[in-house]
Order: sequence, then C-alpha cells, then structure tokens
Amino acid sequence: MADFRLVAEPRTEFGKGSARRTRRAGRIPAVLYGHGQDVVHLSLPAREFAAVLRNGGNNALITVVLDGTEQLALAKAVQRDPLTRVHEHVDLLLVRRGEKTTVEVPVVVVGEPGVDAIANHQLNTISLEADATNLPESIEVDVTGRTAGNHITAGDLTLPAGATLVTDPEALVIGFLGAPTAEQLEAELEEAEAEAGIEREASDADGDVVPEPQDQGSGESMDSAEKSADN
Repeated sequence: MADFRLVAEPRTEFGKGSARRTRRAGRIPAVLYGHGQDVVHLSLPAREFAAVLRNGGNNALITVVLDGTEQLALAKAVQRDPLTRVHEHVDLLLVRRGEKTTVEVPVVVVGEPGVDAIANHQLNTISLEADATNLPESIEVDVTGRTAGNHITAGDLTLPAGATLVTDPEALVIGFLGAPTAEQLEAELEEAEAEAGIEREASDADGDVVPEPQDQGSGESMDSAEKSADN
C-alpha cells in the first residue's frame, strides 16, 4: 500500500468565512483526531490531497507533516460540494503501524456473465477490518460465466491476507437475473406507451390493405371514346 505525504498547516481561525478563505488559498480545512489526543485543526494542500485520493483511493495511508512532526492518518470523512465536487473538509483519523482499523472498501466487478444473465449489483462497498498500513484499494469479484439464479454474497468474496470481513457474510453483493427476451421487451414497450397515452399508427404489418386510388382522368377518357364510337 502506497504511503502519501502531505505537509499540513495549523488553523487558528474557524467558521464559514475562515473556511472559504482557506479554500481560496488552495487548501482544505481539516481536523486530525484519534488515540486519545485533542482534536487538531489544520489545512491540507487541495491539489495534492486530490491526487492522493485519485492515486491511492479513499483508504490511502497519509503521512501528515505538521510543524515538523510526522503522523500516519486515514481520511475517514471527506466532504465535497455536490455541484463543483471541490473538497470542502476532511476528517483525518490517526493510525499506527500494526494496528487494525475498519474501513469501507469498494467492490469492483470484472468479467461478463453468461449471455442470458444480467448482473444486479446490490452492494457497492463492503466493510472489513485490516492492518491500517495494508488496506486494499478495492475487492474484485469475477462474474465470468455466471447464469441467471446465481448469486454472490459478501462471504464469497476473496479478501486479502490478514483482513476480516465485518459486513454480514450473507449480505447479497451481486444477483444474476435472466436477460429479457425480445417479446418481453416489446410487451414492456407497449405497456409503457399505453400508460403514456401513446397510440401506435396502423400499418400494412397489421393486415390492413390500403386500396389504390383510381385514375379518374383515365375513366373520363374511356367514357368519351365510347360515346364517339356510338356516334
């Protein structure tokens, strides 16, 4: 597991106005806590912190350097603006090498199920306990060849050495449904159209035969020719 290093700065001003000034300066307001010590208010470099999450995931181990002192921490809570996705605040939890910690780990699906099956993803993350310095970025689950009616529970997942599952082992991670037939898709489409008040136009495929128009001009010429012959 990669160890990322961030140089923090202490914060002595608080409140929304102070937080906005900190973010405008290219830094993120944060707190550091754990191991019975008082909460420490600090700020982190925004660009470097974003790179940590991008390259190491949400459970990246961070070496926080504050006033020349180095401490290991994990980002336990990250607040982001829902529109701009800018990091607004970070909670850092102090950890020690060799100690266990509980984290949420993303479940990543690889492979493709059988041609007649669709994977129905129920859990995006699982909770596990592992060494704070050896936390997995994700847990892969291979769905290759799975058929309708199969399922994968949390207990079926392969965890890294030393990790212990915290999520209920019977919790459904992925279920496999039967792929709908063309007839089922057509029936669902017709039902949706009916609910929306959409009426389909009649077509030749429905068995309706549209009569061809008669050539009125040709008929009039024939009548004139017959009259001339009579005279």
